[in-house]
Amino acid sequence: MSKSSLHLSDSAVSIYHPNAAISDKISDKVSNTPAYHHKANHNQNRDIEQSAQMSDGQLPITTKANANSAPKVGFVSLGCPKALVDSERIITELSREGYEVAKDYDGADLVVVNTCGFIESAVQESLDSIGEAISKNGRVIVTGCLGKEAEKIRSMHPAVLAVTGAHAYGEVIQAVSHHLPMPQKIKEARAYDPKLDLINNAGIKLTPKHYAYLKISEGCNHRCTFCIIPSLRGDLVSNPIDKVMNEALALKKAGVKELLVISQDTSAYGVDLKYKTSFWNGMPLKSKFYDLCQALNNLGIWVRLHYVYPYPHVDKVVELMSEHKLLPYLDIPFQHASPRVLKAMKRPAHSENTLERIQKWREICPEIVIRSTFVVGFPGETEEDFEYLLDWLKQARLDRVGCFTYSEVEGAVANELPNPVPEDIKQQRYDRFMALQQQISAEKLQEKVGKTLKVLVDEIDTEENIAICRSYADAPEIDGHVYVDNIDERVQVGEFITVTIDEASEYDLFASFV
Repeated sequence: MSKSSLHLSDSAVSIYHPNAAISDKISDKVSNTPAYHHKANHNQNRDIEQSAQMSDGQLPITTKANANSAPKVGFVSLGCPKALVDSERIITELSREGYEVAKDYDGADLVVVNTCGFIESAVQESLDSIGEAISKNGRVIVTGCLGKEAEKIRSMHPAVLAVTGAHAYGEVIQAVSHHLPMPQKIKEARAYDPKLDLINNAGIKLTPKHYAYLKISEGCNHRCTFCIIPSLRGDLVSNPIDKVMNEALALKKAGVKELLVISQDTSAYGVDLKYKTSFWNGMPLKSKFYDLCQALNNLGIWVRLHYVYPYPHVDKVVELMSEHKLLPYLDIPFQHASPRVLKAMKRPAHSENTLERIQKWREICPEIVIRSTFVVGFPGETEEDFEYLLDWLKQARLDRVGCFTYSEVEGAVANELPNPVPEDIKQQRYDRFMALQQQISAEKLQEKVGKTLKVLVDEIDTEENIAICRSYADAPEIDGHVYVDNIDERVQVGEFITVTIDEASEYDLFASFV
């Protein structure tokens, strides 16, 4: 996955998804049509300049080291939104200590590289990024999922100053303090800086100011045969609900209009805590998936759920969506439909009748949007299994879908499974799958033509006088857009507007400003 994948084009880019075993690359084109919005990678890579730009206005940004200024740290953040949240927390803690964020390698006294280690292409990108940081700066601390492979990192890059694992915030702060100590003079000068005190509420964010990721837990209790997340990030560890709600409220007060709830298994939230009751704003709340959703509803902002598994208790959450509280949007990584393949994958809820469950959700909340990811070419997948998946897709008619060809992940149990699928067959199945889903997506979006939608403005193209927006059906960076023309000065980034849908393509909508 390249950093350039943040600026999508019609050419193929390397991507990955944190909850799927996938190929190194997928094509942006199906039937010669640009189709980048079907991606499900949640790729949140931030290079050193982007990290500085995103945090601009939240803490001091500098471009050149100065002996009389605070030490300056550069950041390269690779991987999924969960890793991005880790980077945000590290930057926040360092900023509280008085450190500044550098805009480029030359202006940094030290660089932190937050790595990904999920699949081989991500491992290679992380190693390349470490090498680039060393060559351009020389002083590098490595953290993140690949940090578990400290020996591999040090063998390739012996110059690294320190290596820590995933979500090891304290160790990173300690390493930075050791290798780049804060001068006593600067520390005393920054001790009572009211600007830095403001950071304590919502923290530094590497997303646009109007949306933010809310990570509710770490790790995973499942042992899917294609996945190594538990070995990288451990078993499920949920944040107590009062802590989660305090963060959510702080983000709202900081101007966030949309919260994207993330974890490895959002629907399992609180299992490890035995649904312990905590008090928040004087009210008793259980650390439980439904109770959290109900509490987040009351904040009065968009709340979008990611990485939910199709368990029966999700039905009650869909009822909340029907009451126009939670966004009627579910991100569910189904991965496949064939019972035989799902069993080989050891997927949670693999025995559930998902078509029946989807139908029930649509009865409860007709406007619900479901997005998912699938893997084709898993070891042992037969043509019959694949045809079963295509038939399932025709019946499910999901709104947003990403598909990936299976590739081995070092340390995954699936590597030892018999009957691997040849690469050319994997690619053929991928093409057939995406051609079908593209047709389904086009038909579903066509149904929106003529309707009025509330959308959130992400960007404004001043040259074309177009607003690039998202509706409730669109998660940032992975789903489609709503392109709005005929805008005027009332249309501002980070604000909601009402639009009328005029046209639809396979993945995007085109609208007029009402």
